[in-house]
Amino acid sequence: MKNPLVISLLSLALLSACNTETDTTSSQPAINMAVIDQGALDTFANSLQVEFELVTNVADGQCDKAKHDGLCYQGRLNFTAQEDFYYKDWAIYFSLINPVQTFAAGEFTIAHVNGDLHKISLSKSFSGFRKGETKSLDFRADFWSLAETDLIPNYILAVDETSPVANQGEWQARVIASTRTQVDPETGIEISPFVKEYTEVREQFKRTDTDQTQWATAEVLFARNSAMPASNHQLQTAVIPTPTSVEVIDTEPVVDLSDGIDLKFNQVNKASVAAALQRLDSLGVKLSASGIPVMLQLNEHAGSVEGAYQLDIIDRKITITAANEAGIFYGLQTLAGLIRVTDLTLPAVQIQDQPYYDFRGMFVDVSRNFHSQQFLYDLIDQMAAYKLNKLHLHLADDEGWRLEIPGLEELTEIGSKRCFDLREQTCLLPQLGAGVDPTSPVNGYFTVEQYKQILKYAGERHIQVIPSLDMPGHSRAAIVSMKRRFDKYMGAGDTEKAQQYLLHDPKDTTVYSSVQYYNDNTINACMDSSYAFIAKVMDEVKAMHAEAGYPLTRYHIGADETAGAWVDSPKCQAFIAGNDKLEKAEDLVGYFIERVAQILAERDIEVAGWSDGISHTNPDNMPDVVQANAWGVLSWQGHKSAHQLVNRGWEVVVSSPDVMYFDFPYEADPKEHGYYWASRHTNSEKIFSFMPDNLPAHAEYWLDREDNPYQADDTVQKDEQGNIIHQPMLKGKRFIGIQGQLWSENTRSDDLSEYKIFPRLLALAERAWHSPEWALPYDHNGQIYDRDSHKISQQQHQQRRQQWSNFAATLANKEFAKLELADIHYRIPTAGGKIENGRLQINSAFPGLPLQYRTAESDWLDYTAPVEVTDAEIWVRAKAMTSERAGRALKVK
Repeated sequence: MKNPLVISLLSLALLSACNTETDTTSSQPAINMAVIDQGALDTFANSLQVEFELVTNVADGQCDKAKHDGLCYQGRLNFTAQEDFYYKDWAIYFSLINPVQTFAAGEFTIAHVNGDLHKISLSKSFSGFRKGETKSLDFRADFWSLAETDLIPNYILAVDETSPVANQGEWQARVIASTRTQVDPETGIEISPFVKEYTEVREQFKRTDTDQTQWATAEVLFARNSAMPASNHQLQTAVIPTPTSVEVIDTEPVVDLSDGIDLKFNQVNKASVAAALQRLDSLGVKLSASGIPVMLQLNEHAGSVEGAYQLDIIDRKITITAANEAGIFYGLQTLAGLIRVTDLTLPAVQIQDQPYYDFRGMFVDVSRNFHSQQFLYDLIDQMAAYKLNKLHLHLADDEGWRLEIPGLEELTEIGSKRCFDLREQTCLLPQLGAGVDPTSPVNGYFTVEQYKQILKYAGERHIQVIPSLDMPGHSRAAIVSMKRRFDKYMGAGDTEKAQQYLLHDPKDTTVYSSVQYYNDNTINACMDSSYAFIAKVMDEVKAMHAEAGYPLTRYHIGADETAGAWVDSPKCQAFIAGNDKLEKAEDLVGYFIERVAQILAERDIEVAGWSDGISHTNPDNMPDVVQANAWGVLSWQGHKSAHQLVNRGWEVVVSSPDVMYFDFPYEADPKEHGYYWASRHTNSEKIFSFMPDNLPAHAEYWLDREDNPYQADDTVQKDEQGNIIHQPMLKGKRFIGIQGQLWSENTRSDDLSEYKIFPRLLALAERAWHSPEWALPYDHNGQIYDRDSHKISQQQHQQRRQQWSNFAATLANKEFAKLELADIHYRIPTAGGKIENGRLQINSAFPGLPLQYRTAESDWLDYTAPVEVTDAEIWVRAKAMTSERAGRALKVK
């Protein structure tokens, strides 16, 4: 450690005399610059004020016309010093989701390091900071910035590794304090105070001049909420997800569960329903010999669909009948769904129910930013409560490897951590604003024992865990880890062991950039050591599943986004030359996936992958069972790849980003968290309104990412040679299910993860379990859909709106209180509000939530009816049902 120096003004002057750079460009007098020391670096990191300012999203002549059709935005970083600071040989490292194209000449320069990591260096004209002085750095970066959460926190101040002083002792990099995130005390959600607020002007809010997106202001939300019909269903019989049929028996008395339930298990294994009973207990329904009799019955004739059940509440007793224990479990969850936490009475009903889709999934990325075991437990509990049955667990990507693999310790010793180590000897680069602390919550991994615990926890709740360790792209964490393994064994003189699991060709000079701007994140497809690594990992993961009692039967290899790799790899050039089935490097993607699928098949594991990568394979070389996650954007004709894969006979899980990506914003507002490359607003109503069986038909009532109408063509299409390049789904083909996705690039906490998942997960469960009558059946003859095709009737549109209104009322008046009891940090919606004739009106997308308002001078006041207001500044918000947490406040204009 380099000791901090306390330098007096005299000694500073003497030191500066020996280490000076003359400022030849500044209008200020030349100032002698001192070499940075640890003490000065620490002080500056704690005091420097950093501000990001979005200048404009309008592309101009200074954008790089060779990239992205010349699209770029202009940003400005403002640096304000609190004290005089005349030091050189330092740099700032920061993450930016889109790389910088150009920057304005001046006292700083910017260089792209790798991925999202950038470096700000001092130019020769840098003249130091006077107290209170602000210096600015203008730059242009790819595409747009439409959300304040684009700006990634935790800028790092460090000694410039290119300076002579870098090798003089050990330096400690520091996070610049002003760039740390904070937690909003009302919403409990992360905010970034260093980002200057975006405004509603076109230059900051919209992509293009044709962008029709509306800012989700209080007034816009009020109008949208007001257009919804009032709920017209009986809350007492409402259940999420909606059962297949519910018959209310008005002649029978209600059943009161206040004294508990007297459960008769009969042949049912108690362990198979224990989790459902725990949930009932948490809602106030206890097991008691004096309680209402509840009979569990297994009957092989009760239904052929896994999870089907019948629930009868008749004559002051309850009977649940199913062909399997999953059905019994879901019947108990429906019992929990019928009750309210403030009212444990149940109506007399007969419910016949079964799931619409076999695959009802939720994907969670714990790789980009790690999330805790308790978070997964809480998520699994809620998945089970709402009858989801597949947890797609994303355990490795470029930014982190999150699963202990015995025998490959480097994967977690190196690959599970991000910190400031530019040579990556102890950790990965600090991508995604990870900061300098390798023990921070964004870092971490699951041990073998913890992973087995997660498998058991999920399995006991009838949820299958489908692990994913992305490859061959998105594999930088593994590649860097195996480089360090190579170095270790080469240093020990063991060449064979060093090369055993090597994932890159050291002589590969290919220049490429992945979707996330990495130049070194793709496993080499031409090396046997790559496949030895995969086989080793698969054997270890399979063993964990076996030991947990839940065998590994399906594994998701990722297989997406391999951008131009291997072209100049000598090993691949030789491999292609010796293989008559391969002509060019691009053919290696299909080869890799086919070979990995074979490795899995040899271990009795089914293969799954994302649609873009797995579509490159030859179906004849793939196993009989293949799962493909279709993630084409619907407004970009995403239905085509989904239909193509279904027609191959593969099991297709609909994962459309414009509706199924929960890392996207709920509403079009720059303060909403999330990426937005496919949609600016993905709220619960949109998910509820999804028709997964008929993807192209959404063009009739949805818009593209700029809120413009689009057309979806699902007819037979041919190229100039007469070859069919698209055709509708063949008769008899259908999707096996749907899956919600939470990618976590900018989701740095468990609370924020829950905020993004809930309440959207309940709408996902509704669409996965129940097919509504308003959904337009798929037309296997093919159709063209747009705003004028009118295949969906006005009656169906009205049914959809009415059922959403009923669903929203159930969420607000039944389910939110249950989420709060489970300590789920769900999103409380932004409220709608308007002032008309001096009277304030407030509403919510979820009728029944408490509403409040305040003026510039008042505390928050409860709202129950329109109120006279005279203050020019009025704010509105919604509250949680049973806690003090609130939704984000909006100003009524």
